[in-house]
Amino acid sequence: MSCIRMTSKRQITLWLLLAFYFKSGECFSNGKVTQACGEMIPEHDHDPSPQTPPYNITLDKYQYNAGDQIRVTLFVAVSGSSYFKGFLIEARAQGNLNGGAVGSFTLVDPSISQLLKCGHSKGSAVSHTSGAKKTKVQAIWTAPDNPPASIQFKFTVVQKYKVYWVQIPGPVATLNGATAGPPHFTTTSDSPTTSPAVLPNPFSAEDCGSRKSCLRDPVNCDPRTEPRCFFLSLRTEGQSVQFELSGPAEGYVSFALSLDTWMGNDDVYLCVRDGDRVEINAAYVLGRTHPEVATENALRDTAWAIVDGVIQCSFRRDINLSQLNRFNLDQSYFLFVAHGKAEKGVIHRHSRQPLISTHQKVVSGPPEDLSASRSPLLIKFHGVFMLVAWMTTVSTGVIFARYFKLDLPESSLLGQRVWFQMHRALMVLTVVLTCVGFTLPFIYRGGWSTRAGSHPYLGCTVMALAVIQPIMALFRPPPDSSKRPIFKWMHLGAGTLAQIIAVAAIFLGIQQQALLLPAPWSTGVLAGFVVWGVLADLIFELHSRCYLPPAGSKAEDRQSILSSSSERKEFRLRGIILGVFLCGNLAFLTSLISLISDV
Repeated sequence: MSCIRMTSKRQITLWLLLAFYFKSGECFSNGKVTQACGEMIPEHDHDPSPQTPPYNITLDKYQYNAGDQIRVTLFVAVSGSSYFKGFLIEARAQGNLNGGAVGSFTLVDPSISQLLKCGHSKGSAVSHTSGAKKTKVQAIWTAPDNPPASIQFKFTVVQKYKVYWVQIPGPVATLNGATAGPPHFTTTSDSPTTSPAVLPNPFSAEDCGSRKSCLRDPVNCDPRTEPRCFFLSLRTEGQSVQFELSGPAEGYVSFALSLDTWMGNDDVYLCVRDGDRVEINAAYVLGRTHPEVATENALRDTAWAIVDGVIQCSFRRDINLSQLNRFNLDQSYFLFVAHGKAEKGVIHRHSRQPLISTHQKVVSGPPEDLSASRSPLLIKFHGVFMLVAWMTTVSTGVIFARYFKLDLPESSLLGQRVWFQMHRALMVLTVVLTCVGFTLPFIYRGGWSTRAGSHPYLGCTVMALAVIQPIMALFRPPPDSSKRPIFKWMHLGAGTLAQIIAVAAIFLGIQQQALLLPAPWSTGVLAGFVVWGVLADLIFELHSRCYLPPAGSKAEDRQSILSSSSERKEFRLRGIILGVFLCGNLAFLTSLISLISDV
């Protein structure tokens, strides 16, 4: 009998323990944790995890007025931590983080989240509905009618029964017109507020020009849909500015604030890939030297992502940081965006000319869609002048000299034959354009470029030959002189050599950092340009050999042929060929100039 009683007592005890266990499990799984509102500590009879929380919260905006709504996103921020089961999110006044929850929430997905009443406010907290695994949850927070100057979101996350984190400090949002106080942290320095988190979504250009300023390459690209888009956005929120930087790069993307359009003595911000992570740092450049990473931590709310070779990072910085020797963001600066390679977190020189805003911008000023270029204006004009000179004017001038000498023999222009005046005018224009274009890179660089390879050497050779040609023409011997053939061959040889070297220099020029045209499109257009000129020259040469009289014909025979109706037809045919050549030439020229204007 006593054995039966002992067995009954044991069964009762076992049932009580099981009931308590399932009750605890139910409280954990169904998310009805109102009793945990104050301390936000789950009753799991275990201490919180001492490890850095692998979760983070982001907001869709960081300023509010009474009644405004902010979308709050809780997500897995570190790869390897693939889920969480339970959570509790509250917003508290930053000046009284130990006080009650403020504002109210609205659910986005009621199947995974529910509202709780913490204190006297209904819906002032959000928690889970079940113990199902989750990677992201969203809710809408609404500011109260009498909102505090700033609020900070705090959250508790449960990965499993014995592994959880309590009161993780989240981002701070500020009342419009108010100044946020310093953030309050309840965790150690390796919390997510100082360690970069992983961005849940790619950046978007949706609000460019309306809510944030944007600098983009190509023009009007959107990093959300275009992987090759280089993107920098600036959004003022209270007394701070939120920066977003994105671009395809092997090692790093960066931007700088500069007082001029030259790198040096600039405020620099680096997003450097180091393995599977991105290090986000502020730096400073003294002269044209390697950026020196700042020892002070001026950045907060840092986050990053690496997707298909595209590096993205975001952070927040206070507008005034004079005590940290950084530029104040209420002043005007040129904006630079650069990218390049990095090895083990150490950056190398940028692989392309930086993208530079065309005008200075007050960083904390009104939103605008900024225009920018990777090529300085002087270098663009250098390229245009050289293209016009050596792909259009010189080619047309040569055609007049070679194939139109016998046309319009009785017509003159300013006392000289028409062909000669056209040839001379076009060649003088070529020399003038070459001289002006030649000086522009030296004006821009302030001297010789050591990084341009053989391009400047070829350019100097072309410049020398371009000057020699008119000097040689001034001292040409009379037509009946025995030295006239020598002059013709020297004039022809120097001109042809100058054309060949100029074309080679142009092909190298479109690959220079300062004027890097998009490949292979630009190379194909330039090659077509050259082929078009060679084809026109071959057609003219074939026509002259088939229809024009031989060079040794007597003058009266040549004149009789020229005066015939058939010769007039041939003159019209040559005019048509010249017109077709010029149309194609100008089409290629316009395409290349358009490419130059877009870089």
